[in-house]
Amino acid sequence: MDKRNFAFGKMNFILLAIGMIVVIIGFILMSGGGSSETAFDPSIFDARHIKVAPVVTFLGFVSIIVAIVYHPKDEPKEESIQ
Repeated sequence: MDKRNFAFGKMNFILLAIGMIVVIIGFILMSGGGSSETAFDPSIFDARHIKVAPVVTFLGFVSIIVAIVYHPKDEPKEESIQ
């Protein structure tokens, strides 16, 4: 199959996978113990949940957008000698 038929190249898929991993890490950082009706957990207001995790998630989404828009430079074609 010809490479021109693919919408993304190898680098696009690598960048897309990295972005998805960063988003998953951001969501994991955002998760935490919840509060119930009888017990309140003040750890949900930590800096990790409120500041760090949303920034990491946002950077992951930005890197996914960059992976979609990224277009590598065209490689020079070698002339075949016949």
